[in-house]
Amino acid sequence: MHLEIITPEKVIYSDKIKLIKVPGVKGSFEILKNHAPVISSLEEGTIKVITEGSETLFFKISGGAIECKMNQIVVLANNAARVV
Repeated sequence: MHLEIITPEKVIYSDKIKLIKVPGVKGSFEILKNHAPVISSLEEGTIKVITEGSETLFFKISGGAIECKMNQIVVLANNAARVV
């Protein structure tokens, strides 16, 4: 799967991943390879990403939206920053 996390200012992350867990408005959910197409609003919280190299990354967001279609995932975030 390919993930992009984008804010109005810049692209925060763009790479291949195994899994993403996001803070959906009605609860958090995960997306794995070959997930059904989905569009959802996101609330303030933390995004968890597991890269193809099995590294775990975290990003804080202040809300936004996610679209997943044909293993292409785009997160449009109001604000986002990687948590070290």
